[in-house]
Amino acid sequence: MTQLLIFLLLTILSYIGVYLIRRYADRRQIIDHPNERSLHSMPTPRGGGLAIVMLVIATALWSMKEADASRVLIYIACGLVIAWLGWRDDVSSLSTRVRFAVHGLVAVVSIYGLGYFKSVTIPLFGELQLGVVGVVITFLWIIGLTNAYNFMDGIDGIAGGVAFAGSLGWMLLATNAHSPFAFWIALAIAASSLGFLGHNWSPAKIFMGDVASTFLGYTFAALPLISSDQSGDALMLGTLLMWTFIMDAGVTFIRRALKRENIFTAHRTHLYQRLVIGGYSHAAISTLYISLTLLAGLLSYAWSWGQVYAPPLIILGLPLIWILLSRHAKSLTTKDTTLAPGASAGEVH
Repeated sequence: MTQLLIFLLLTILSYIGVYLIRRYADRRQIIDHPNERSLHSMPTPRGGGLAIVMLVIATALWSMKEADASRVLIYIACGLVIAWLGWRDDVSSLSTRVRFAVHGLVAVVSIYGLGYFKSVTIPLFGELQLGVVGVVITFLWIIGLTNAYNFMDGIDGIAGGVAFAGSLGWMLLATNAHSPFAFWIALAIAASSLGFLGHNWSPAKIFMGDVASTFLGYTFAALPLISSDQSGDALMLGTLLMWTFIMDAGVTFIRRALKRENIFTAHRTHLYQRLVIGGYSHAAISTLYISLTLLAGLLSYAWSWGQVYAPPLIILGLPLIWILLSRHAKSLTTKDTTLAPGASAGEVH
C-alpha cells in the first residue's frame, strides 16, 4: 500500500511540475521550433523532463538507507551532471565535443564507483567472462545508452512511454534481485514518466528535452550496475529492457556509418521516423514501442526465474519482430530522410 501511495504521489507531483515548467519555458522562450524536416509542426516548449529528474533524484536521496551510501551518491552526482548538461543544451545548444567529453567523464566515474560488467550471459549460449574488456564494454554501454535515449526522443510520447514501460520491468527485476534502491529508482521513473505523459502524449504540449532524455539513458545504463553484482545477467537484462531503443539507434548508427554519413547530424532514418513518414501517427508508434518494451520486461522476468521458453523467444523472437518492422517501414517510403545540416538529432519531433 505504501508503494502504491508513493507512486500516485510522484505521478501527481510530476504532472504539476511539468505544468509549471511549461509556463516557465514559455516565458523564457525555451522553445523547439519546427523546420522543413521536423516531425512536428508547431513551436513547442521543451525541458519538461526536468520534473522527472527532480523526482527521481529526490527519491534516490530518500531511499539512500536502502543501499551503500557511497554508490548512491555516485549515481546521484553523475545523474545530476548529465541532467545539468542536458538542460544547458536545451537552453542553448552545446557542441558535440563538449557533450561527449562530459559523458565520457561520467562513465569513468560511474565505473570507479559502481563497478563494471565482468561477464555477459547470452541466451541459449551461456555466460562469457569478459575480464578487463568488461571495463571497455561498460564505458561504451554508459555513453551509448545515454546518447541513444536522447536520439530516440523524437516523437510525442515515445521517450516517456518507454521509460514508463522499462521501469516497470526494472521494478520486477529489482524485487527479484532483492535490490530495494534499484526498485525505488525504477518506481520513481515509472511514476514521474506517467505524470509527464499527461502533457507529452500526442499532441504534445511540451517536449522532454535533453535534460531528461540523457538522464534517463544514463539511469537505465546504471541500473544493472546498481541492482546486481555485475554478473552476466545484469548486462543482458539491462539490454533487453531497452532493446527497442538500442536496436533502433544502433542499427541506424551502423547503417549511416557504413554509408559514410556524418553520424552526428540529425536525420530521419530511425525506424520510428520512417514509420511517421509512412503515415503512422505519433500515438500509434509510441504505443508500439511501449508494447514491445513491456514484452521485453515480461521475457526478462521469465528469464530471471529460469523459464525455459524465455531464451529462445529473446534470441530469436525479438530480432524477428524487428526485421519485420524494418521491412514494413522500408515498404512504406523511400523518401530522402536526411535532415538539414546543423539540426540536433535529439530535437527531431
